Amino acid sequence: MGKRIVEKSIKKMDSPEQGNRIEWDSEIPGFGVRVTAGGVTSFILDYRIFGRQRRYTIGRYPEMKVAEARAEAGELRARIRDGHDPMEERNKSRLEATLGDLAAEYLERYAIPNKRATSLRNDRQMIDNIIRPRLGKLRLKAVGKRDIEALHLSLNGRPYAANRLLALLSKMFNLAIEWKLTADNPARGIRRFQEEKRERWLTTKEIQQFREALDSYPDQNAANALRLLLLTGSREGEVLKAEWGQFDFQVGVWTKPSHNTKQKRVEHIPLSGPALKLLKTMMPEDAVGPLFPGANGGARVSLRRPWVQACKACGLVVAETLKGKRGTITRYHPTVRIHDLRHSYASHLVSNGVSLQIVGKLLGHTQASTTMRYAHLQNETLRAATNRFGEIYTEAKVLSSGT
Repeated sequence: MGKRIVEKSIKKMDSPEQGNRIEWDSEIPGFGVRVTAGGVTSFILDYRIFGRQRRYTIGRYPEMKVAEARAEAGELRARIRDGHDPMEERNKSRLEATLGDLAAEYLERYAIPNKRATSLRNDRQMIDNIIRPRLGKLRLKAVGKRDIEALHLSLNGRPYAANRLLALLSKMFNLAIEWKLTADNPARGIRRFQEEKRERWLTTKEIQQFREALDSYPDQNAANALRLLLLTGSREGEVLKAEWGQFDFQVGVWTKPSHNTKQKRVEHIPLSGPALKLLKTMMPEDAVGPLFPGANGGARVSLRRPWVQACKACGLVVAETLKGKRGTITRYHPTVRIHDLRHSYASHLVSNGVSLQIVGKLLGHTQASTTMRYAHLQNETLRAATNRFGEIYTEAKVLSSGT
């Protein structure tokens, strides 16, 4: 006999080594929670109809809350008693899927298994904040090129975001064609906005303002993660997945395991004095597990909110006023990305005479061409050096003429 399913019991469920684990509810027959070996948690309903045993997936946790899943399970059982087969009806409705349905299937079948955490988070944000509210209820066959063009045009003030949205929609429709959900891709052929090359990094003054914003930020766990990003030039995922066992404080080196790096190879990164000082002030007594634990006991998965708040405190945002159901709301969009902390680290090193080869090694670049984006800064440093000799030459001429 199972127990009543509540949030607390779901959080205590561990993933099995293989297959899946199910806990059944004590109140609603057939209602349960399933956890797969991959860590995916879903609400399910087992039922029997017309001599067939069926298992219906109600929704995924935590996107769907327990109360919502329980209510839907009750409604489904009532429909089953009236002779309806939810599984059969869902299969038929897939022939007339909405864009919202496609978005859910895209995340489940493609994005979650294949994309990195940061890219997955960006896709979720575009789907939840733009695609679903604007076009989610439209049937795939009803979504036309004009709908996609209008959505793209509505973001003309943010060309980079608009083009990423268009690319996401195009990918979703290509997969929908592959999955036999539709026959056309209305996002194909739409002209993208011209994007200015993104070569943004923080000035010395902005770094000071950024440090002051972090000093006053309430969540110092998140603030320390942003500090470490700037001090090491690392990627967001590398910092958030970092564990204490990766750091050798005697030699001052951070060993990034291959499964945490973009290039899928082990990297040994020397740490500066301020970086080591930061880590030592953060280090707990046991010094095990993630540097930046999240609410669920694992590692923190996002710095999005702290980043927006820190940029807002620095004045590195643009405001967008939107009309919602509850009135006018203001959203703040940073004018720099978290990834620009990495550019700031590299740009200041090159500007101060550090060679491209050394900077490339610090950033974990495998191709010299990747680091060449900073070559113009090196040229400026070299020009300043040769100009200094020009000054010496001029001074020598003046002295010579005066003797």
